[in-house]
Amino acid sequence: MSWLKLIPGKAIAVVATVALLMVLSAGAAWRWQANSYGAQLAAQAREYERQLADRDRLHADTLAEIGRVAAGQLQREQEKRLGLELELQASSETEYRKLTDAEKAAARLRDRLATAELRLSVLIASPAASSGGANEVPATPGAGCLVDGTSRADIDPGAAQRIVSIANRGDRAIIALTACQAYVEKISKGGG
Repeated sequence: MSWLKLIPGKAIAVVATVALLMVLSAGAAWRWQANSYGAQLAAQAREYERQLADRDRLHADTLAEIGRVAAGQLQREQEKRLGLELELQASSETEYRKLTDAEKAAARLRDRLATAELRLSVLIASPAASSGGANEVPATPGAGCLVDGTSRADIDPGAAQRIVSIANRGDRAIIALTACQAYVEKISKGGG
C-alpha cells in the first residue's frame, strides 16, 4: 500500500493546492525580483553611461582648451619672431646704409686726392721748435700752412690713397662689428 492512500482525498487536494500556490508565489517573487534587479542594473548602466559621457565631454573640453592655449602661444611666438625679424631687418638696413655712406665718403676722398683737389699733409718738426723757441712766431707764414707756427709736408698721392683705403677698411670693420653687436643684443633680448 502506498502512503497516499492513507491520506484522505481532500487533504491531498489541499496540499496540492498549497504546493501549487507556493510554486506560483515563488515564481512570481522570482519574476518580481528579476524585474527589480533588471531595473536597478539598467539604472546603474544609464548612470555609468552618463558618467562616461560627462568624463568624455570634460576630456574633450580640456583638450580643446589646451589646443586653444597652445595656438595662442604659438601665435604670440610667431608675432614675437616676426617683430624680431623686422627689427633685425631695419637694423641691417641701417648698418648697410652706414657702410655704403662710409664707402662713398672714402671714394670721394680718393677722387679728390687723385685730382689733387685735396692733399694730405703731416706736421713736421721745425728747427726752431727743437732749439727751444716753440713760442716764437715765424716772421713769414709757410705756404699751405693751416696751423700757426707749424710746418707741414705733403704726402705722396699714392701713399695718401693707401692711407684712405686703410681708413676705409677700418671704418667698414667698425661698422660690421657694430652690426654684429646689435644683432647679438637683439637676438638675446628676443630669445630671453
